[in-house]
Amino acid sequence: MFLSFFTKAIILFSVFISAHCYASPKILITYDISPQNFARIKVKNETMRTLGCYVAIDGYKRKFTLSALASSKWIKATDTRFKYTDFSVFCDYKEYVK
Repeated sequence: MFLSFFTKAIILFSVFISAHCYASPKILITYDISPQNFARIKVKNETMRTLGCYVAIDGYKRKFTLSALASSKWIKATDTRFKYTDFSVFCDYKEYVK
């Protein structure tokens, strides 16, 4: 059966997106509340390669590197009104992060 160009493009795009999702490094994110009632976050690298990461909350961005199987220090919010859903986390393999 003949597939149209549009159908082939959608299939190719879907394969590309699904392959990209599996290419992300494995990290474990832990949320907590500090004794001063601030939301805080810790990122753990569960791969055998060095990762470049950042944690962002309300315009404040903290960049750091994580060596293999290491955890970051606790990074806390700047205000008690923030909660764990306000954090944004990104990690990628060191050679792909500028």
